[in-house]
Amino acid sequence: MLGSLDCMHWKWKNCPTAWAGQYAGRSGSPTIILEAVADYDLWIWHAYFGLPGTNNDINVLESSHLFSNLASGIAPPAHYVIQGKEYDMGYYLADGIYPKWSTIVQTIRDPHSQQKKYFAMKQESCRKDVERAFGVLQSRFAIIAGPSRFWRKKVLHDIMTTCIILHNMIIEDERDLNAPIQDAVEAPTPTIEMVIDENLRFEQFLARHKKIKDKNVHFELRNALIEHLWEQRNNFEN
Repeated sequence: MLGSLDCMHWKWKNCPTAWAGQYAGRSGSPTIILEAVADYDLWIWHAYFGLPGTNNDINVLESSHLFSNLASGIAPPAHYVIQGKEYDMGYYLADGIYPKWSTIVQTIRDPHSQQKKYFAMKQESCRKDVERAFGVLQSRFAIIAGPSRFWRKKVLHDIMTTCIILHNMIIEDERDLNAPIQDAVEAPTPTIEMVIDENLRFEQFLARHKKIKDKNVHFELRNALIEHLWEQRNNFEN
């Protein structure tokens, strides 16, 4: 699990009148969306800012660069085994609005069995990391807690980027050095093969893109996680 994925709206008080209809979302006021991925210690690994508030989380995900490296075949390797099956793509925790992709794990809306209830509880508790990160980000920097009074969108982008960088610097400075965090393992240098045939290169890109959006793998991975977490719970109790 690489982190939790969600979006936050920043109110744009001085949005130009000509753009107000484009940026006014559910709240009725113009907003700009921040998409972010955060982990358990609130470190923000991914941030995509700038889409109008009329978009939903799915539109933002389709526009962002979150999976661009993965689709291009240049993302860092991720190999793990769950319930005896090997996987080669990391995944993010997200809420129910996001699509059912192989790289996104959602909760179960109405769980009936004990296994599914336990999984939903664990997923929803971990998914709060990104919401906590948004709250801490706004509490630390008052400039993004309230409505923005700047006119230029580029200025807003610079402000949000700066606040996220400073937030990560604070997280790194305050991180408990004695915490049981596994040291980073240096990945082997990826081997790059030059592809002369552009048609083959495009077909490989489409294959990776299709693999990311594989709905069957999404349910397969979620079911494997349900069984894995339930086994861990039973082993802990015993």
